[in-house]
Amino acid sequence: MSTDNSKISPLERAAAFIVDRRKGFYLIYILAIVFCMFSTNWVNVNNELTDYLSEETETRQGLTLMENEFTTYATAEIMIDNIAYSDAAALCDELNSINGVKDIAFDSSEEHYVNASALFSVTFDGTSGDEITSDAFSEIESKVSEYDTYISASIGDSDSKRMEEEMQTVMIIACVIILAVLLISSRTYMEIPVLVITFAVAAILNKGTNFMLGTISFISNSIAVVLQLALAIDYAIILCHRYTEERASKDPREAVITALCKAIPEISGSCLTTLSGLAAMSFMQFKVGFDMSIVLIKAIIISILSVFTLMPGLLMSFSKLIDKTHHRNFVPQIDGWSKGVIKSRFITPWVFAALLVVCFFLSNKCPYAYSYSNLDTITKNESQIAQEMIDDTFSRTNILAVVVPSGDYEKEQSLKKELEKYPQIDNVTGLASTEAIDGYSIGDKLSPREFSELTDMDIEIVRLLYSAYAASNENYGRIVGGIDSYKIALIDMFDFAFEMIDSGYVSIDEETQNELNDLHSQLLDGKKQLGSENYSRLVMNLNIPEESEETFDFLNVVRETAKQYYGDDVLIVGNSTSDYDLSVAFDRDNLMITILSIVFVLIVLFFTFQSAGIPLILILVIQGSIWINFSFPTLQNKPIFFMSYLVVSSIQMGANIDYAIVITNRYTELRRKMNKFKAIQQSLNFAFPTIFTSGTILACAGFAIGLFSSNPVIASVGSSLGRGTVISIILVMGILPQLLVLGDFIIEKTSFNLKDIKKYIKIGGGTGEI
Repeated sequence: MSTDNSKISPLERAAAFIVDRRKGFYLIYILAIVFCMFSTNWVNVNNELTDYLSEETETRQGLTLMENEFTTYATAEIMIDNIAYSDAAALCDELNSINGVKDIAFDSSEEHYVNASALFSVTFDGTSGDEITSDAFSEIESKVSEYDTYISASIGDSDSKRMEEEMQTVMIIACVIILAVLLISSRTYMEIPVLVITFAVAAILNKGTNFMLGTISFISNSIAVVLQLALAIDYAIILCHRYTEERASKDPREAVITALCKAIPEISGSCLTTLSGLAAMSFMQFKVGFDMSIVLIKAIIISILSVFTLMPGLLMSFSKLIDKTHHRNFVPQIDGWSKGVIKSRFITPWVFAALLVVCFFLSNKCPYAYSYSNLDTITKNESQIAQEMIDDTFSRTNILAVVVPSGDYEKEQSLKKELEKYPQIDNVTGLASTEAIDGYSIGDKLSPREFSELTDMDIEIVRLLYSAYAASNENYGRIVGGIDSYKIALIDMFDFAFEMIDSGYVSIDEETQNELNDLHSQLLDGKKQLGSENYSRLVMNLNIPEESEETFDFLNVVRETAKQYYGDDVLIVGNSTSDYDLSVAFDRDNLMITILSIVFVLIVLFFTFQSAGIPLILILVIQGSIWINFSFPTLQNKPIFFMSYLVVSSIQMGANIDYAIVITNRYTELRRKMNKFKAIQQSLNFAFPTIFTSGTILACAGFAIGLFSSNPVIASVGSSLGRGTVISIILVMGILPQLLVLGDFIIEKTSFNLKDIKKYIKIGGGTGEI
């Protein structure tokens, strides 16, 4: 660094300030860490992917409407294996008496009892988050613990806690991998604590600042920390290696300052491609992409700030220990590999070209999944195992709801009968068709005589009630023309009668009052689930898969059938509609992310290398790795979650291309001094330690997520990321050097100098020289 103050650059002044005021920066980071230890608990995590659907989708509109209009009670499926039917019936009665249990569906049909296995379909008195539900569920678990039991339920935040525990395991494994890789690739033992402290601080700050985003998805909350460490590790390694190089000829302070000055432009340029790939995700119609984009972009920025403002001070503070703990280089030279790459330069690129064509078509046929039903994970939690056992023993249920305007019970009953004609529907439950008493449905219209016989109420009292109902609805013609022929829907008459009796306008005997109260309570409970003042919903059980072309086609059949009765004022809601909406959004998001990630990265590369040829070569290699990566699911005939493609392709394009930049940067520098063969050989030797370190950590982190996460979404992202990173490393270390050598002439001809371009600018309608 220059000692002439007049020649000290602003960057050098800033670097010197960071190093000299390192204790002040330590204090700031300590206070920030303490704050984040508390603020981490303020983060709200959303476990529902459907909440991130666009407001324009039918599923999102339907779910919002149902949340506002209906009460959805918590449910659970409990399978008891190796139990006699009589014992199962007795156990069912015992469980039904638990406070908080509304009802348990169980009978001798194949839907509930098969081959000494009993299935209890439990409905609770509260929603999944209510205390009464969790207490009742705990008591049920206690009572069935002595049996061979399988329980499938989403009560409370059990899924969130399970994912958190799994990701803690992944983090421990990732930390072990990081330490092992750093131990191999480091140049001194004491630089490892510097790197680890920098990583840990950045991870804590990112996790602790997530509360500023309000609510984040469970995907972002689960994998952000692991991806942050894997994606941002390059930056710390670059600064650390720069310091080691400068320390050979400078004192610690000057070495840190010089290293930081050299590393800032290099790291800033490298991170721009990563940020570009992540930014592309924010344009997804499926808003979980925006959520992940913001969380990971924030993670990268915090990591960079930690490297720029915390790590220099740590290097200075640990400088004496770093000097004392140098060890031999464990990363071997790869002269043999580089010579082989050069010799095969006329063969391998043609194989790569053919492979690209094949993998382009294979990746376009990748079998995507939009639900969990078609996905499998290596690690399975208790709930997944239970669900699989239940599905294997009993038929899997696929529930669909049709939401229509309320009020016309006859029309609702007609729609129910029409839907039940389809063989794909096992049964339909609706408010109007729900059986009330003595074979009557609550939507059936009854005359005063029929209502009197049904409720054992005096006929004169019932006539008075019917007359009052007609008057309240300004239907005076009925009163004049004869009230005995006036028919009113059973549920409407019950509501009105209960209101009149409860207000004291009508008096009945105590026994009739009790019967009326019980019946009204049942009807009121049914209305909470199936009807409101504005809407009714018909709930049907389908016997077709949750996700398939047949199912998606049948959704249109159901929609058109309902429209015959209610016009366009119809919403269809269920897992199948959610899957369909996700598939539609994916087509648009896939195209959007592919185009934007390539364009963003191209722009960064264009100005980084001041060349038109180099960016195209780098994009070709990384896009090729993406196509190869997603050819595997096609060849294996194994569906992957659609989010995996969107997220992993963005990360591969934005982050894995850094490996290509490291080689290309060094190649363009050395090419000015030596021939292309020596330049590429030295570039590979120089880049290998960095690529080995960063690539191994990212790949291992991905594979660890895929191996130890039981959530299909997170596991699919992890395994795809791990596989994609390995493919990217192979192509960058094998194919890219050959393309650079073969395209050396083109690279030279398409290069330009920004300084020369800046000499000319548009002035009015002409060109002027500055």
